[in-house]
Amino acid sequence: MRPLSFKRHRFPADVIRYAVWLYCRFTLSYRDVEELLTQRGIEVSYETIRCWTLKFGPLIAANLRRRRCAPTGRWHLDEMYVRVGGQKLWLWRAVDDEGEVLDVLVQKRRNKHAALKLLRKLLKNQGIHPETITTDKLASYGAAARELGLPGCHRPGGMRENNRAENSRLAIRRRERKQRKFKSQGSAQRFLATHAAVYNAFNLQPHLIRRTTLRQFRAEAHRAWAAATVAA
Repeated sequence: MRPLSFKRHRFPADVIRYAVWLYCRFTLSYRDVEELLTQRGIEVSYETIRCWTLKFGPLIAANLRRRRCAPTGRWHLDEMYVRVGGQKLWLWRAVDDEGEVLDVLVQKRRNKHAALKLLRKLLKNQGIHPETITTDKLASYGAAARELGLPGCHRPGGMRENNRAENSRLAIRRRERKQRKFKSQGSAQRFLATHAAVYNAFNLQPHLIRRTTLRQFRAEAHRAWAAATVAA
């Protein structure tokens, strides 16, 4: 866990943490966050909030990822198109069977090379060998799995078999609409990687658990956030 340095910032660390949390946790624009802070007596421009998010978002996301437990070995891979700067790009995503977002990768192509890049990144960063890799019927996944020596793990299927990955894309679609599309491939990659880490920490699925358990999980999520944003 790497402490964050809030030195040379005019606003207190608590205000910066709260602004970044609001933007990353909820489907809000920078102007929405500005208005929420103004209602609490904190006058800060949306441009300042944007700078805070760009600076601290990736650092907080990295700290949150370090605290997460190891994912399961049952992976679901999926690709979806996104509009970035008026151009159609492909967002490659991987989740496990519990809905944990393992990785995201914005690519210009929907081919074997892009599938290979995602799988190599997963194998390097997750530190575990997958039990199964469920995908749609795109042939690029099978070609990439064979090249990496994973054909026995690959389970190609339709939308029903890969429902876990299909459903988890809804949060990204909401953010995409709110932000009126992404502006560049790099900014899309940075934001989506940060969003995935925060989503994992606070995705508690309240409809599946008791209220007492929800309170416990919610408290644990906020403790993880506090630890990930501790000041140096």
